[in-house]
Parts: sequence; C-alpha cells; structure tokens
Amino acid sequence: MAAETSAVSDTSRAVTIVLFSLVVAATLYITVWASRRTHNATDFHSGGRGFNATQNGFAIAGDYMSAASFLGIAGMIALFGYDGFLYSIGFLVAWLVALLLVAELLRNSGRYTMGDVLSYRMQQRPVRTAAAVSTVTVSIFYLLAQMVGAGALISLLMGIQPGETYLGMSGEAAKIVGIVVVGMLMTIYVSFGGMKGTTWVQIVKAVMLMTGAALLVLLTLSIYGFNFGALMSDAAEASGQGAAFLEPGLRYGVEVAGDPVQTLWNKLDLISLGMALVLGTAGLPHILIRFYTVPDSVTARKSVNWAIGLIGTFYLFTLVLGFGAAAIVGHEAITAQDPAGNAAAPQLAQAVGAHFGGELVGAVLLALIASVAFATILSTVAGLVIASSSSLAHDFYNSVLRKGKATDTEEVRVAKLAAGGIGLVAVILAVFAQGLNVAFLVALAFAIAASANLPTILLSLFWKRFNTRGAVSGIYGGLIAAVGLVFFSPVVSGAETSLIPTADFSWFPIANPALFSVPIGLLCAIIGTLTSKEQDFAKFAQIQVRALSGAGAEKAADH
Repeated sequence: MAAETSAVSDTSRAVTIVLFSLVVAATLYITVWASRRTHNATDFHSGGRGFNATQNGFAIAGDYMSAASFLGIAGMIALFGYDGFLYSIGFLVAWLVALLLVAELLRNSGRYTMGDVLSYRMQQRPVRTAAAVSTVTVSIFYLLAQMVGAGALISLLMGIQPGETYLGMSGEAAKIVGIVVVGMLMTIYVSFGGMKGTTWVQIVKAVMLMTGAALLVLLTLSIYGFNFGALMSDAAEASGQGAAFLEPGLRYGVEVAGDPVQTLWNKLDLISLGMALVLGTAGLPHILIRFYTVPDSVTARKSVNWAIGLIGTFYLFTLVLGFGAAAIVGHEAITAQDPAGNAAAPQLAQAVGAHFGGELVGAVLLALIASVAFATILSTVAGLVIASSSSLAHDFYNSVLRKGKATDTEEVRVAKLAAGGIGLVAVILAVFAQGLNVAFLVALAFAIAASANLPTILLSLFWKRFNTRGAVSGIYGGLIAAVGLVFFSPVVSGAETSLIPTADFSWFPIANPALFSVPIGLLCAIIGTLTSKEQDFAKFAQIQVRALSGAGAEKAADH
C-alpha cells in the first residue's frame, strides 16, 4: 500500500512552515530565559550543577536521540529492514558501558570537561591539548550528521519536487539553507544560553520527541489494526526484497558468491560497526559533559537509568517507524526524496496523516513530526557545540595558552567565539556530505570516540602506571587511525555514494574503522606509557579516592 508521491500545495507549505517556526521560537525563548541565569563559568559549562536525575536523564536522552536516531535509523530500517535495526540495538547497549564504567567515576573525577579527568595526574598542557583536539574532531563528525539531517528535513518541508522551485529555491538549495539555519541557531543557543539553555532545550525536545514518535507509531499501527506482523509483511513486499528484507545480510555481512575475501570483509564491517556503537557512547564528549551538570555521582547514575528507559522505549518505536515507512511510503518515494533515506519518518507522517484526513491533515502531521525532528537536531548540535567550545576554552585557552590564569569572563568569551567557529566549519563540511545517511555519519563519530577517548579515559581511571606520554599517544594514535582509515575507505572515494565519487584512492575495504582503530588507540596508549619513566602513584591514589567517593569533586581541576 505504498503511497504515491504528490506535489505539495502552497497551503500545506504554509501550515508546515508556521508550525515549524513556532518550535524554533519556543527554543529561542528558552535560550533567552536561560541566558539571564548564566552568570559565571560554572553556569556556562555545567549549568551550575543544579539539575536533578530526572531532568538530566531527559536531557541526556534529548542529547543522544539525535537526527541519527529519529531520521537516520528510521531511514536505515525503511531501506534495509533487519540490518537497519542493528543501529538501534548498538546505540542502546552502549549505555551499559557508560553506566557501569564511566558515569559515576567521571562525575567524581572532573569539573567541566573530559580533559579535567585525563590531566589530573599528568602534565597539563600536552594532555589538555590532545583532549581538546579529540573533542572537536568527534564533535565535527557528529555535527555533520545533524546538519545533513536538517538539510533533508527543510527540503521535505518545502515539498520541492525535482525541477520545481519554491521561494526561489530548488530542492538542493533548500537543503543548503537548512544547513546554514541550523548553524546559525546552534551558535545562538550556545553563545547566549550556555549549558543551562542547552539542557532545557534538550529536556523539552526529549518530551516532544517521545510524544511525537508515540503518536506516529499509534497511527501507523492503527492502519494495520495493531497487527505488527501484517505491517512487516507489507514492508517486505513493498521493499522489493521480499523475505530478505526481514533477515540479516541485506546491508551488512553480505555473502558474495565466489568471493570469500569480500565476504570476510563484509562480516568484519558488521563487527566493526557493532564495536563502534557499543564502545563509542562512553567516549562522546557531549555525553560525558552531561555528567557534570548534576550535584553528585549518585544523581549521575540515576540520570543514566532514566536515559536508558527513555532511549530504549524510543528505539522500539523506530522499528514501527522504519517498517511503516517501507510499507506505506514505499522504497521509490523514500529514495526519490532523499537517496540515503533520511526523510523516511517525516514522509511516513505525511502519508499517515493523508490516510486519515486528506492533504491538510497530512501537512499538519508532517509539520509536527518535522518540527520534532528539527528540535531534535537543534538540541543535539547545541550539546555538541557546547562540548567542543567548552573544551577549547577551558582545556586549551585557559590551561594551555593562559596556564590557568584566565578569568571566568575570559573563558566564557572564548567559548562563545569558539562556538561560532565550530558552527562555520560544520556548515561548510555538511554541504559536501549531503549524500550520506545520518546514522552512518554518527557511527563514524562513535568509532573516533571509541578509538581516541575511551581507552585513554579507562586507563586514566584504572591503570596506576598510566602517564602523560601514554595519554597523548593514545588520543592521537586512536584519532589518526580512525580518521585516516575513514579517509582511505569507500566513505570518501571509490563508490557512487562516496563523498568524492569521481575519485578512487580507497584501499581500506570497510566503512567503519573501529575494529582496527580501537586496538591501535589502546596499543599506542600502552606503548607510550611503557616507554616513559614518568609516574605519580600518589596522584593515582588521590584520583581513585575521588572517583569512588566524590571527595573534592568540585575542585577536580584546581590543582
């Protein structure tokens, strides 16, 4: 029962744009409100540490359930069925690593950033510089995903068909406008609202996302009499893949007849993706800084429990959204709007609304879901920008350039300027990455975080012998390995869907580098440590006491 693609009327466009603008206005109001309550560096970087477990749990969920979750995973499932759902599983399981190994210990050991923990018992300048570089790199990759999702969303909202224009814009121009608008808004959020504004935007967004997704799930299932089996059968038939749509192997681990080497690489790519998703969350800078917005480690742990419940429920929703889009919208309509499937969920909203009440209801439901998706993008990009700008200001500017002598006012000013610079870089790169699925882009960010950040964080917390050379080697080794392998993979060249499809310098055969880059990062950290005589067992004892008890956590960076 795949729906036919139809032109969108000016009335429908007006309805979607008005509702869409209201959501943007609401988030801007929250930012202005929060800016009046941001008075010092602690308020800007960590929201004054005044959020309770429920609030921070919703904020973590709002930060984590990004465009990759709502747009990318739904699109992956719509196009690849069973294999698309692997992203949902990986993103959820990853929280066990964050909960059991990182959340509580990190909250007790640091102050504002990941660099606080890593540099506590080491030389400040080289470790904080490496932490800032890694934070910005991971954030840029993650930002790309959100920007690409925003572009696909704006194009769909305008309803511009191939060969058409609206307000003087083609579909491709509308995507670029969407990317630029997000870049401007995220800079405003961070510059004016700081962590307080960002957190409240994330809380509101999480409520909107859960409500909007639940509504769309209920409407989709009601079309099939709440028979999920019938929905899956229809999706398989409409996909053109038949039963293979509901089985593994459509995208990952593909068996290539007569080519055992390529079959092996395909299976290793699946393992590599799983490793990136499961290990990456505990190394994501914008997730790690959320643990500093609560008053103590117990609250940090409880907030992760809240986040797991919300995120787990939402990823169950993605099953219905993805299969629903495959069945009701259809493979051709999805790829015609966006070849990577990033607009599948909003397209499903429009089709379901039209099913129940005609074009106007479809336009209203599209506007609601697209507004939720856009709020999702805005809250995530704000979290990413504040993580990277805080690291640049606190770790690099204050600790490296000013040697800890910068005032709160100076640090906040630099963070605001850094937010604008990061936003500009992300906008420029996103314009060239529009052909990639946003869930896939986020998986690359996870791979970099898992390779550069997680090994160093864990060794810093648990290995007495760990030292400055080990930390710096681990961060740069994992970072260079992950980014380098991606650069020489089919992601960048050698395939029709590559960033540079006309070139071919790819020699690394799999798309996600985690299987190789994570061990490289860990090995570099170990070798770097063992080749240096530096050691400070007294500081290690202090950080263990701090990590386990929380004693002195407020001054973790003041030494």
